[in-house]
Amino acid sequence: MEKNKIKKFIPGIMLTAAFAVWTVLIQIIDVQPVGQNGTNIGFANFNCRFHQLTGVHMAVYTITDWLGLVPIAVCLIFGGMGLVQWIRRKNLLKVDTDLMILGIYYIIVIFCYLIFEMIPINYRPVPIDGRMEASYPSSTTLLVLSVMPTLIEQMNRRMADKKWRQILTISAILFSVFMTFGRLISGVHWFTDIVGSVLLSAGLFCLYQASVSLCKKA
Repeated sequence: MEKNKIKKFIPGIMLTAAFAVWTVLIQIIDVQPVGQNGTNIGFANFNCRFHQLTGVHMAVYTITDWLGLVPIAVCLIFGGMGLVQWIRRKNLLKVDTDLMILGIYYIIVIFCYLIFEMIPINYRPVPIDGRMEASYPSSTTLLVLSVMPTLIEQMNRRMADKKWRQILTISAILFSVFMTFGRLISGVHWFTDIVGSVLLSAGLFCLYQASVSLCKKA
């Protein structure tokens, strides 16, 4: 049984490794100085053609930027649940294990968010408010695709009403799809930025699920 639980880490490890490989590839394949101020962009021909195809839609960017507060609110809700349990039970170790793992997971996601903001792999195709900003991976996409699946997972575990579970699950999926495609067609990211976010968020979430499964009582 324990061996089967450990095997659940394999998809997460593979997806995270795929993200690492992808990060290397975008720095060595078809790198051209076609970004802002002549900055280098990997997969340059494909990225530029896709960007020309979609164009720039700042209204979509603004909408998805503000909706990026939704996953942050989800983090705060579950953080609040953990805090309430800690206060009531007067012992951090008595907080539900899955909530503790979720808290660690959110910290890791936020760390990834910040590290790529501080160490730009490439820059956005267009300036934002006159400034060059880091673009890889798409931080909003990373946040949404890392957090919203945990909302579904936690609701399925904690919510008794099946109808509401289904409604909220469908809503979370549609929201995630809208946000991903919204960032993709808004023209403020390269196509490869979105791919990187999908790979990293999927890998992190699979590792989170495997961790919860490993710690779950038989």
